[in-house]
Amino acid sequence: MNLDITVKHVTRVEGHGNIVVKVEGGQVKEMRWEVTEAARFFEAMVRGLPFSDVPYVASRICGICGIAHTFASLQAVEDALGIELPEESLMLRKLLLHAETVQSHILHVGYLALPDFLGVPSVVPLAKTHREELLTVIRLHRLANEMSDAIGGRTTHPVNTVVGGWTKVPDADTLRHFQGRLREAISDIKALVKLCSSLDVPDFRRETEYIALYWPDEYAFYGGQIASSDEDRKTPLRDYRAKIEEFIVSHSTAKRARSLRSSYMVGALARFNINSRLLSPLAQEVAEQLGLKPVCYNSFMNNFAQVVEMAHAIEDSLRLIDWLLKRPPKADWYRGKPKAGRGVGAVEAPRGLLIHDYTLDEEGRVVDANMVVPTNENHQNIEEDLKTYLPQLLSRPKEEITLRLEMLVRAYDPCISCSTHLLRIEWE
Repeated sequence: MNLDITVKHVTRVEGHGNIVVKVEGGQVKEMRWEVTEAARFFEAMVRGLPFSDVPYVASRICGICGIAHTFASLQAVEDALGIELPEESLMLRKLLLHAETVQSHILHVGYLALPDFLGVPSVVPLAKTHREELLTVIRLHRLANEMSDAIGGRTTHPVNTVVGGWTKVPDADTLRHFQGRLREAISDIKALVKLCSSLDVPDFRRETEYIALYWPDEYAFYGGQIASSDEDRKTPLRDYRAKIEEFIVSHSTAKRARSLRSSYMVGALARFNINSRLLSPLAQEVAEQLGLKPVCYNSFMNNFAQVVEMAHAIEDSLRLIDWLLKRPPKADWYRGKPKAGRGVGAVEAPRGLLIHDYTLDEEGRVVDANMVVPTNENHQNIEEDLKTYLPQLLSRPKEEITLRLEMLVRAYDPCISCSTHLLRIEWE
Protein backbone atom coordinates (compact mmCIF):
# COMPACT_ATOMS: atom_id res chain seq x y z
CA MET A 1 0.00 0.00 0.00
CA ASN A 2 1.20 3.48 -0.91
CA LEU A 3 -0.41 6.53 0.64
CA ASP A 4 0.26 10.26 0.74
CA ILE A 5 -1.82 12.60 2.92
CA THR A 6 -1.25 16.30 3.46
CA VAL A 7 -3.84 18.21 5.47
CA LYS A 8 -3.34 21.98 5.23
CA HIS A 9 -4.73 23.05 7.62
CA VAL A 10 -6.59 20.92 10.18
CA THR A 11 -10.00 22.54 10.61
CA ARG A 12 -12.00 23.21 13.78
CA VAL A 13 -8.91 23.97 15.83
CA GLU A 14 -7.46 27.34 16.84
CA GLY A 15 -4.55 28.21 14.55
CA HIS A 16 -2.85 26.39 11.70
CA GLY A 17 -1.35 22.92 11.84
CA ASN A 18 -0.64 20.36 9.13
CA ILE A 19 -0.73 16.57 9.07
CA VAL A 20 1.82 15.02 6.69
CA VAL A 21 1.70 11.27 5.97
CA LYS A 22 3.78 9.13 3.61
CA VAL A 23 3.33 5.35 3.41
CA GLU A 24 5.30 3.13 1.00
CA GLY A 25 4.69 -0.58 0.62
CA GLY A 26 2.51 -0.60 3.71
CA GLN A 27 5.31 0.93 5.83
CA VAL A 28 5.01 4.37 7.43
CA LYS A 29 7.90 6.46 6.12
CA GLU A 30 6.76 9.81 7.40
CA MET A 31 4.23 11.04 9.99
CA ARG A 32 4.60 14.67 10.96
CA TRP A 33 2.56 17.16 12.92
CA GLU A 34 3.64 20.53 11.54
CA VAL A 35 2.92 23.93 13.03
CA THR A 36 3.41 26.60 10.42
CA GLU A 37 2.17 29.75 12.18
CA ALA A 38 4.34 32.83 12.16
CA ALA A 39 6.14 33.18 15.48
CA ARG A 40 4.65 35.55 18.07
CA PHE A 41 7.24 36.69 20.57
CA PHE A 42 5.24 36.65 23.80
CA GLU A 43 8.18 36.85 26.16
CA ALA A 44 9.56 39.85 24.28
CA MET A 45 6.19 41.62 24.47
CA VAL A 46 6.29 41.91 28.26
CA ARG A 47 9.96 42.77 28.69
CA GLY A 48 10.39 46.38 29.75
CA LEU A 49 6.82 46.72 30.97
CA PRO A 50 5.99 47.78 34.54
CA PHE A 51 4.59 44.93 36.60
CA SER A 52 1.12 46.48 36.76
CA ASP A 53 0.75 46.42 32.96
CA VAL A 54 2.05 42.91 32.33
CA PRO A 55 -1.16 40.93 33.08
CA TYR A 56 -3.18 43.06 30.65
CA VAL A 57 -0.72 42.34 27.85
CA ALA A 58 -0.34 38.68 28.82
CA SER A 59 -4.09 38.13 28.61
CA ARG A 60 -3.97 39.12 24.91
CA ILE A 61 -1.81 36.09 24.13
CA CYS A 62 -5.05 34.15 23.72
CA GLY A 63 -8.64 35.05 22.90
CA ILE A 64 -9.88 31.79 24.41
CA CYS A 65 -7.67 31.46 27.51
CA GLY A 66 -7.25 35.15 28.33
CA ILE A 67 -8.36 34.62 31.93
CA ALA A 68 -5.87 31.79 32.47
CA HIS A 69 -3.00 33.88 31.06
CA THR A 70 -4.07 36.80 33.27
CA PHE A 71 -4.01 34.65 36.40
CA ALA A 72 -0.68 32.98 35.61
CA SER A 73 0.76 36.44 34.98
CA LEU A 74 -0.72 37.91 38.16
CA GLN A 75 0.63 35.03 40.23
CA ALA A 76 4.12 35.49 38.79
CA VAL A 77 4.09 39.23 39.56
CA GLU A 78 2.69 38.67 43.05
CA ASP A 79 5.28 35.98 43.73
CA ALA A 80 8.07 38.32 42.63
CA LEU A 81 6.77 41.13 44.86
CA GLY A 82 6.00 38.91 47.83
CA ILE A 83 2.28 39.70 47.78
CA GLU A 84 -0.09 37.41 49.68
CA LEU A 85 -3.54 37.51 48.13
CA PRO A 86 -6.54 37.80 50.52
CA GLU A 87 -8.52 34.55 50.64
CA GLU A 88 -11.69 36.26 49.40
CA SER A 89 -9.84 37.54 46.33
CA LEU A 90 -8.40 34.09 45.69
CA MET A 91 -11.82 32.44 45.84
CA LEU A 92 -13.22 34.99 43.38
CA ARG A 93 -10.33 34.26 40.99
CA LYS A 94 -11.09 30.55 41.20
CA LEU A 95 -14.72 31.27 40.37
CA LEU A 96 -13.74 33.29 37.31
CA LEU A 97 -11.34 30.54 36.20
CA HIS A 98 -14.22 28.02 36.42
CA ALA A 99 -16.26 30.26 34.12
CA GLU A 100 -13.48 30.19 31.53
CA THR A 101 -13.11 26.42 31.87
CA VAL A 102 -16.78 25.92 31.01
CA GLN A 103 -16.60 28.60 28.31
CA SER A 104 -13.69 26.89 26.55
CA HIS A 105 -14.69 23.26 27.09
CA ILE A 106 -18.21 23.69 25.76
CA LEU A 107 -16.81 25.56 22.75
CA HIS A 108 -14.60 22.59 21.96
CA VAL A 109 -16.93 19.72 22.79
CA GLY A 110 -20.09 21.28 21.39
CA TYR A 111 -18.91 23.13 18.31
CA LEU A 112 -15.59 21.60 17.26
CA ALA A 113 -15.47 17.93 18.32
CA LEU A 114 -19.13 16.88 18.27
CA PRO A 115 -19.57 17.14 14.46
CA ASP A 116 -16.90 14.43 14.00
CA PHE A 117 -18.79 11.97 16.16
CA LEU A 118 -22.11 12.74 14.48
CA GLY A 119 -20.72 12.45 10.94
CA VAL A 120 -21.12 16.05 9.78
CA PRO A 121 -18.49 18.57 8.60
CA SER A 122 -19.48 21.36 11.00
CA VAL A 123 -21.92 22.29 13.74
CA VAL A 124 -24.36 23.94 11.27
CA PRO A 125 -26.21 20.75 10.16
CA LEU A 126 -26.82 19.88 13.82
CA ALA A 127 -29.28 22.78 14.01
CA LYS A 128 -31.68 20.54 12.10
CA THR A 129 -30.75 17.04 13.26
CA HIS A 130 -29.90 17.76 16.93
CA ARG A 131 -31.69 21.02 17.67
CA GLU A 132 -32.30 20.48 21.41
CA GLU A 133 -28.76 19.24 22.00
CA LEU A 134 -27.36 22.27 20.21
CA LEU A 135 -29.55 24.59 22.29
CA THR A 136 -28.10 22.92 25.38
CA VAL A 137 -24.59 23.71 24.16
CA ILE A 138 -25.56 27.31 23.46
CA ARG A 139 -27.10 27.78 26.94
CA LEU A 140 -23.97 26.49 28.67
CA HIS A 141 -21.75 28.68 26.49
CA ARG A 142 -23.87 31.76 27.17
CA LEU A 143 -23.84 31.15 30.92
CA ALA A 144 -20.04 30.88 30.96
CA ASN A 145 -19.63 33.97 28.77
CA GLU A 146 -21.93 36.06 30.96
CA MET A 147 -20.25 34.89 34.17
CA SER A 148 -16.87 35.86 32.74
CA ASP A 149 -18.23 39.26 31.81
CA ALA A 150 -19.90 39.90 35.16
CA ILE A 151 -16.91 38.90 37.27
CA GLY A 152 -13.96 39.79 35.05
CA GLY A 153 -15.41 42.92 33.46
CA ARG A 154 -15.21 41.45 29.96
CA THR A 155 -16.13 38.17 28.33
CA THR A 156 -12.44 37.61 27.65
CA HIS A 157 -9.29 39.57 28.59
CA PRO A 158 -10.50 40.49 32.13
CA VAL A 159 -9.94 44.00 33.47
CA ASN A 160 -11.34 43.80 37.02
CA THR A 161 -8.64 41.55 38.48
CA VAL A 162 -5.28 43.21 39.10
CA VAL A 163 -2.05 42.74 41.06
CA GLY A 164 -2.97 42.06 44.67
CA GLY A 165 -6.72 41.85 44.19
CA TRP A 166 -9.62 43.41 42.32
CA THR A 167 -10.67 46.88 41.18
CA LYS A 168 -14.33 45.81 41.07
CA VAL A 169 -16.12 42.80 42.54
CA PRO A 170 -19.60 41.39 41.89
CA ASP A 171 -22.27 42.27 44.44
CA ALA A 172 -24.41 39.73 46.30
CA ASP A 173 -27.32 40.05 43.86
CA THR A 174 -25.03 39.22 40.93
CA LEU A 175 -23.63 36.19 42.71
CA ARG A 176 -27.12 34.96 43.61
CA HIS A 177 -28.24 35.44 40.01
CA PHE A 178 -25.49 33.15 38.74
CA GLN A 179 -26.05 30.74 41.59
CA GLY A 180 -29.57 30.18 40.27
CA ARG A 181 -28.42 29.80 36.69
CA LEU A 182 -25.68 27.36 37.70
CA ARG A 183 -28.25 25.18 39.44
CA GLU A 184 -30.32 25.19 36.26
CA ALA A 185 -27.22 24.30 34.21
CA ILE A 186 -26.89 20.96 36.00
CA SER A 187 -29.76 19.62 33.90
CA ASP A 188 -27.97 20.84 30.76
CA ILE A 189 -24.81 19.01 31.82
CA LYS A 190 -26.82 15.83 32.32
CA ALA A 191 -28.35 16.24 28.85
CA LEU A 192 -24.87 16.70 27.38
CA VAL A 193 -23.68 13.56 29.18
CA LYS A 194 -26.61 11.60 27.74
CA LEU A 195 -25.60 12.66 24.24
CA CYS A 196 -21.88 11.95 24.78
CA SER A 197 -22.55 8.51 26.25
CA SER A 198 -24.19 7.52 22.95
CA LEU A 199 -21.14 8.44 20.85
CA ASP A 200 -18.73 5.92 19.36
CA VAL A 201 -15.25 6.76 20.65
CA PRO A 202 -12.31 5.40 18.62
CA ASP A 203 -10.48 2.51 20.26
CA PHE A 204 -6.98 3.88 20.80
CA ARG A 205 -4.38 3.48 23.53
CA ARG A 206 -0.84 4.75 23.95
CA GLU A 207 0.81 4.97 27.32
CA THR A 208 2.31 8.37 28.02
CA GLU A 209 3.21 10.63 30.92
CA TYR A 210 0.51 13.01 32.18
CA ILE A 211 1.41 16.26 33.92
CA ALA A 212 -0.87 18.62 35.85
CA LEU A 213 -1.00 20.90 38.87
CA TYR A 214 -1.70 19.27 42.21
CA TRP A 215 -3.17 20.22 45.57
CA PRO A 216 -3.74 17.49 48.18
CA ASP A 217 -7.24 18.73 49.07
CA GLU A 218 -8.78 20.10 45.86
CA TYR A 219 -8.97 19.45 42.11
CA ALA A 220 -6.20 21.83 41.15
CA PHE A 221 -6.78 24.66 38.70
CA TYR A 222 -5.08 27.61 40.43
CA GLY A 223 -1.50 27.24 41.68
CA GLY A 224 -0.08 24.19 43.42
CA GLN A 225 2.79 21.85 42.64
CA ILE A 226 3.56 20.02 39.41
CA ALA A 227 2.53 16.36 39.48
CA SER A 228 3.27 13.54 37.06
CA SER A 229 1.52 10.24 36.47
CA ASP A 230 4.98 8.62 36.21
CA GLU A 231 6.30 9.49 39.66
CA ASP A 232 5.11 10.13 43.20
CA ARG A 233 7.22 13.19 43.97
CA LYS A 234 5.86 16.66 43.24
CA THR A 235 7.86 19.52 41.72
CA PRO A 236 7.60 23.04 43.21
CA LEU A 237 6.56 25.64 40.64
CA ARG A 238 9.81 27.55 40.93
CA ASP A 239 11.67 24.38 39.91
CA TYR A 240 9.56 23.72 36.81
CA ARG A 241 12.66 23.69 34.57
CA ALA A 242 13.87 20.61 36.44
CA LYS A 243 10.68 18.82 35.39
CA ILE A 244 9.94 20.26 31.95
CA GLU A 245 12.41 20.40 29.08
CA GLU A 246 11.39 22.54 26.10
CA PHE A 247 12.93 21.78 22.72
CA ILE A 248 12.44 22.48 19.01
CA VAL A 249 12.07 20.40 15.85
CA SER A 250 12.83 21.45 12.29
CA HIS A 251 9.26 21.14 10.99
CA SER A 252 7.52 23.36 13.54
CA THR A 253 7.52 27.02 14.55
CA ALA A 254 6.25 26.01 17.99
CA LYS A 255 8.35 24.72 20.84
CA ARG A 256 7.74 21.22 22.21
CA ALA A 257 8.26 19.67 25.62
CA ARG A 258 9.25 16.42 27.29
CA SER A 259 9.94 15.18 30.79
CA LEU A 260 10.46 11.55 31.88
CA ARG A 261 9.51 10.20 28.43
CA SER A 262 9.87 11.49 24.89
CA SER A 263 6.61 13.42 25.33
CA TYR A 264 3.82 14.09 27.81
CA MET A 265 0.22 15.26 27.78
CA VAL A 266 -1.46 18.13 29.61
CA GLY A 267 -5.12 19.15 29.67
CA ALA A 268 -8.40 17.75 30.93
CA LEU A 269 -7.44 14.09 30.59
CA ALA A 270 -4.11 14.67 32.36
CA ARG A 271 -5.85 16.50 35.20
CA PHE A 272 -8.42 13.72 35.47
CA ASN A 273 -5.77 10.99 35.53
CA ILE A 274 -3.87 12.73 38.33
CA ASN A 275 -6.63 14.36 40.41
CA SER A 276 -9.87 12.47 39.70
CA ARG A 277 -10.39 11.50 43.35
CA LEU A 278 -10.86 15.21 44.13
CA LEU A 279 -13.66 15.83 41.63
CA SER A 280 -17.04 17.04 42.89
CA PRO A 281 -19.78 14.43 43.42
CA LEU A 282 -21.56 15.43 40.21
CA ALA A 283 -18.33 15.18 38.21
CA GLN A 284 -17.59 11.77 39.70
CA GLU A 285 -21.05 10.64 38.59
CA VAL A 286 -20.51 12.03 35.09
CA ALA A 287 -17.14 10.26 34.77
CA GLU A 288 -18.77 6.96 35.69
CA GLN A 289 -21.56 7.46 33.15
CA LEU A 290 -19.02 8.23 30.43
CA GLY A 291 -16.87 5.21 31.30
CA LEU A 292 -13.88 7.36 32.22
CA LYS A 293 -11.53 5.81 34.79
CA PRO A 294 -7.92 6.65 35.71
CA VAL A 295 -5.44 6.00 34.28
CA CYS A 296 -7.00 6.40 30.83
CA TYR A 297 -4.51 6.27 27.92
CA ASN A 298 -7.00 7.04 25.12
CA SER A 299 -6.41 10.63 23.99
CA PHE A 300 -9.84 10.73 22.34
CA MET A 301 -11.28 10.59 25.86
CA ASN A 302 -9.94 14.09 26.47
CA ASN A 303 -13.27 15.21 24.97
CA PHE A 304 -15.15 13.36 27.72
CA ALA A 305 -12.74 14.55 30.41
CA GLN A 306 -13.72 18.09 29.41
CA VAL A 307 -17.38 17.22 30.01
CA VAL A 308 -16.44 15.85 33.45
CA GLU A 309 -14.60 19.09 34.23
CA MET A 310 -17.57 21.19 33.17
CA ALA A 311 -19.67 19.31 35.71
CA HIS A 312 -17.00 19.91 38.35
CA ALA A 313 -16.64 23.61 37.49
CA ILE A 314 -20.40 24.17 37.74
CA GLU A 315 -20.81 22.33 41.03
CA ASP A 316 -17.68 23.84 42.57
CA SER A 317 -18.81 27.31 41.43
CA LEU A 318 -21.96 26.83 43.54
CA ARG A 319 -19.73 26.06 46.53
CA LEU A 320 -17.53 29.10 45.88
CA ILE A 321 -20.52 31.42 45.58
CA ASP A 322 -21.90 30.14 48.91
CA TRP A 323 -18.49 30.90 50.44
CA LEU A 324 -18.27 34.38 48.86
CA LEU A 325 -21.77 35.33 50.00
CA LYS A 326 -20.65 34.70 53.59
CA ARG A 327 -17.29 36.46 53.14
CA PRO A 328 -17.76 39.09 50.42
CA PRO A 329 -14.54 40.11 48.62
CA LYS A 330 -13.50 43.76 48.61
CA ALA A 331 -12.28 45.91 45.75
CA ASP A 332 -8.68 46.35 46.86
CA TRP A 333 -5.29 45.85 45.27
CA TYR A 334 -1.52 46.30 45.72
CA ARG A 335 -0.38 49.90 46.10
CA GLY A 336 3.13 49.25 47.38
CA LYS A 337 6.44 50.17 45.82
CA PRO A 338 8.09 48.02 43.15
CA LYS A 339 11.14 45.92 43.93
CA ALA A 340 13.43 43.45 42.24
CA GLY A 341 12.62 39.76 42.32
CA ARG A 342 11.66 36.63 40.41
CA GLY A 343 8.21 35.09 40.44
CA VAL A 344 6.54 32.03 38.93
CA GLY A 345 2.82 31.56 38.50
CA ALA A 346 0.78 28.67 37.12
CA VAL A 347 -2.81 27.73 36.42
CA GLU A 348 -4.53 24.93 34.63
CA ALA A 349 -5.76 26.63 31.47
CA PRO A 350 -8.52 24.67 29.70
CA ARG A 351 -5.83 23.03 27.53
CA GLY A 352 -3.45 22.28 30.39
CA LEU A 353 -0.59 23.50 32.55
CA LEU A 354 0.30 27.16 31.89
CA ILE A 355 3.37 28.73 33.50
CA HIS A 356 4.55 32.36 33.53
CA ASP A 357 8.00 33.19 34.91
CA TYR A 358 9.12 36.84 35.32
CA THR A 359 12.19 38.59 36.68
CA LEU A 360 11.65 42.21 37.79
CA ASP A 361 14.26 44.92 38.25
CA GLU A 362 14.29 47.43 41.14
CA GLU A 363 11.81 49.63 39.28
CA GLY A 364 9.38 46.74 38.92
CA ARG A 365 9.90 46.28 35.20
CA VAL A 366 10.19 42.88 33.57
CA VAL A 367 13.75 42.17 32.49
CA ASP A 368 13.31 38.47 31.73
CA ALA A 369 10.29 36.29 30.97
CA ASN A 370 9.47 32.71 30.06
CA MET A 371 6.08 31.19 29.31
CA VAL A 372 5.31 27.49 29.03
CA VAL A 373 2.05 27.14 27.12
CA PRO A 374 -0.16 24.00 27.18
CA THR A 375 -0.34 23.34 23.45
CA ASN A 376 3.41 23.58 22.98
CA GLU A 377 3.68 20.97 25.74
CA ASN A 378 1.23 18.77 23.81
CA HIS A 379 2.69 19.05 20.29
CA GLN A 380 5.20 16.20 20.67
CA ASN A 381 2.57 13.98 22.27
CA ILE A 382 0.19 14.71 19.39
CA GLU A 383 2.84 13.58 16.92
CA GLU A 384 3.66 10.46 18.95
CA ASP A 385 -0.06 9.60 19.09
CA LEU A 386 -0.41 10.05 15.33
CA LYS A 387 2.58 7.77 14.72
CA THR A 388 1.00 5.06 16.88
CA TYR A 389 -2.52 5.44 15.46
CA LEU A 390 -1.68 5.57 11.75
CA PRO A 391 -0.58 1.90 11.33
CA GLN A 392 -3.88 0.81 12.89
CA LEU A 393 -5.79 2.65 10.14
CA LEU A 394 -3.97 1.52 6.99
CA SER A 395 -6.65 -1.00 5.98
CA ARG A 396 -9.25 1.79 5.76
CA PRO A 397 -10.06 4.20 2.91
CA LYS A 398 -7.90 7.29 2.61
CA GLU A 399 -10.80 9.59 3.49
CA GLU A 400 -11.45 7.75 6.74
CA ILE A 401 -7.76 7.68 7.63
CA THR A 402 -7.58 11.43 7.12
CA LEU A 403 -10.67 12.06 9.23
CA ARG A 404 -9.48 9.83 12.08
CA LEU A 405 -6.08 11.56 12.21
CA GLU A 406 -7.79 14.96 12.25
CA MET A 407 -10.10 13.79 15.04
CA LEU A 408 -7.10 12.75 17.10
CA VAL A 409 -5.53 16.20 16.73
CA ARG A 410 -8.85 17.88 17.55
CA ALA A 411 -9.23 15.74 20.69
CA TYR A 412 -6.35 17.74 22.19
CA ASP A 413 -8.30 20.98 21.60
CA PRO A 414 -5.04 22.65 20.51
CA CYS A 415 -4.56 26.41 20.74
CA ILE A 416 -1.85 26.53 18.12
CA SER A 417 -1.31 30.30 17.90
CA CYS A 418 -0.52 30.42 21.63
CA SER A 419 2.21 27.83 21.14
CA THR A 420 4.17 29.65 18.43
CA HIS A 421 6.71 31.81 20.17
CA LEU A 422 9.91 30.39 18.76
CA LEU A 423 12.88 32.27 17.40
CA ARG A 424 15.27 30.12 15.40
CA ILE A 425 18.80 31.52 15.15
CA GLU A 426 21.41 30.25 12.69
CA TRP A 427 24.92 30.94 13.93
CA GLU A 428 27.75 31.56 11.48
